[in-house]
Amino acid sequence: MKIKRKKKRTFPESSATSDIAFLLIIYFIVIAGFNINKGFLMNFPAKDSTRLVKKDEVLRYQLTAAGEIMLNGEIISAASAEDEARNAVSGNPNIAVMLTIHPEAPWQSVVSFVETAKKLNIDSFSFKMEDAESGE
Repeated sequence: MKIKRKKKRTFPESSATSDIAFLLIIYFIVIAGFNINKGFLMNFPAKDSTRLVKKDEVLRYQLTAAGEIMLNGEIISAASAEDEARNAVSGNPNIAVMLTIHPEAPWQSVVSFVETAKKLNIDSFSFKMEDAESGE
């Protein structure tokens, strides 16, 4: 009696496997290229940080709906805001800068302000959106 053996099934001879391998290689090369641009690299305080900031060590800026920067209720230019922050940081390295953003403010104004904070090496920087109802 002759026993029939089943033939092993092999992958069909085609270029499909090489095409898939090639596409995967291209995919990983492209993904690796995206990791080069990391945007703004800022050191944010840890969530469990207990750093205390005194009221007089906080520099509070506001960004209006028109993209104007306000300090102490007065509208100032971006250059003046940068000078104020530079002077405050040089006088007191523990200074904290806080930016309150109006919901309709242009995002380029926000990005420009964050770039300025990064350029001045401000250690403690925070920003928040104003509440739509209260205007605060």
